[in-house]
Amino acid sequence: MKKYAVIVAGGNGSRMGGTVPKQFLQLKGKRIVWHTLETFLRSFDDLQIILVVPANHEEDANALIGQTSASDRIKIVIGGSTRFQSVQNGLQLATDPSIVFVHDGVRCLVTEALIRRCYFQALEKGSAIPAIAVSDSIRKMEGGSTVPIDRTQLLAVQTPQTFRSEIILPAFLQPYKDTFTDEATVVEAAGQEVFMIEGEKENIKITLPADLVIAEQLLNRKGE
Repeated sequence: MKKYAVIVAGGNGSRMGGTVPKQFLQLKGKRIVWHTLETFLRSFDDLQIILVVPANHEEDANALIGQTSASDRIKIVIGGSTRFQSVQNGLQLATDPSIVFVHDGVRCLVTEALIRRCYFQALEKGSAIPAIAVSDSIRKMEGGSTVPIDRTQLLAVQTPQTFRSEIILPAFLQPYKDTFTDEATVVEAAGQEVFMIEGEKENIKITLPADLVIAEQLLNRKGE
């Protein structure tokens, strides 16, 4: 079956505190999103990548693609004002019956093993949403105070969120809602059940400057 990966790198990364979108920052001599692209390219020889980037950054994206091991398998799409719109734009190129991955471009430590596990579960069940158990103590605001929440009932959701195309493509024809926080919530709003899969602790999202330091240490440990 055909495979598409919509790599969402359309944000401006304002929380990193710089002028360069975080997905284009350097990590061990390469752009953050380069690491993401390479892992997906290695995961399946026939996987096609749809890279969603911010407007006015096509030149950066094209230069980045030229440094990858299979630039002919990557196409660029311009993102929208929300994640939903960015994914929606990317999905326009995933027109064939397929398995579709949607992945945060700044989750650059994702492994080939997780990508493959998501693929095979989505092939069988229709979807695969990676998640890990929450290890921190969690509290919820109630009025002027807080109350504890049973963390054993909570999961931290990751990407790549993976679906059969006949499930995700119709779901993204819905009008946008503020409750759409990820692809799973979009698919559920369309009346489809989603199925979880064990994620990876090291599949972190680069959001703050400290995350870059952690990512570099993890890559050093892997010898990359």
